[in-house]
Amino acid sequence: MKRIYIVMLFAALATITYAQTDDKGYQEGAWVLKGVTGLNMSQTAMANWSAGGENSIAGNAYLNASLTHKKGNWLWVTNMVLDALFIAVFDWGVAGAAIATGLSQCVGGVLPLIYFLRPNTSLLRLRPAALRLRPILQSCGNGSSELMSNISSSLVGMLYNFQLMRLIGEDGVSAYGVLMYVQFIFVAIFIGYSIGCAPVVSYHYGARNHPELKSLLRKSVLLMAIGGVMLSALARLLAAPLSHLFVGYDADLCALTTHAFTLFSWSFLLVGFNIFASGFFTALNNGAISAAISFLRTLVFQSGAVLLLPLLLDVDGIWWAITAAECFAFLISVIFLVAKRNKYHYM
Repeated sequence: MKRIYIVMLFAALATITYAQTDDKGYQEGAWVLKGVTGLNMSQTAMANWSAGGENSIAGNAYLNASLTHKKGNWLWVTNMVLDALFIAVFDWGVAGAAIATGLSQCVGGVLPLIYFLRPNTSLLRLRPAALRLRPILQSCGNGSSELMSNISSSLVGMLYNFQLMRLIGEDGVSAYGVLMYVQFIFVAIFIGYSIGCAPVVSYHYGARNHPELKSLLRKSVLLMAIGGVMLSALARLLAAPLSHLFVGYDADLCALTTHAFTLFSWSFLLVGFNIFASGFFTALNNGAISAAISFLRTLVFQSGAVLLLPLLLDVDGIWWAITAAECFAFLISVIFLVAKRNKYHYM
């Protein structure tokens, strides 16, 4: 029962808020409740795997509810309770949204800590242990690629917005927002595969099972290539429908988004390989190379491309920037894979 209360409290306090202009005619001061619910199921089957393992079936149910409130020319879209309390009841505005989001992050960290500090039935325990900095620093270093990705995404996003406002205006920023939403859906497939594949890579590397490691890399590269071609083609086919889904209310903006998405879709050809290469070196406990690939790919190459390509290709240079960055990151990934092949014996 305690677990149920904890989950319910966490769900009630976990909040995300954003504001947008009203283009759908919401009534002033009214709250509109919307929600999506569903059930996901997954099955894992293992056969002839040297690491052993068990077949399993897992599932999860989800409920995503949102409240939309119109105030002036702005819509405040808020998930669950705290935002509604701080914005509508206390009238704290943007500050209330920021406080609510910050508190939700604290809840997400504090509640599990309280649970594991108290006596419970879980097999996991928090116990006093000797402080050893070396393994902690090694873990931090090995995960530095994820740190670079998160830092870079914010910085590059601001750079894109600056260039788009300078060259196109608000429509350019809106189109870029649509691309980022859709990109995550496509890229999540590659991220999921890399995360799922990492423990297997680590196991075979630790067991010095070099033939299996070679086979895993070869098959993964093939999958990334096939997936890249398929997703790139699918993105080009769905460019117009997806653009209409998000910004169909404005014909000019929809046309701009469709054109941008068509050019942007070429990046899917190589993004899977680059994501896998970074995750592959993380699994091999080489955080430095993993971070280098991630840092160059998500910050250096993208920043350079979004600044330089518009000088050559005008507005289209912005939409080609990420594809150019992925091409350079692909070259770097190949160089690292070839350079370290004798050390890790995956080729």
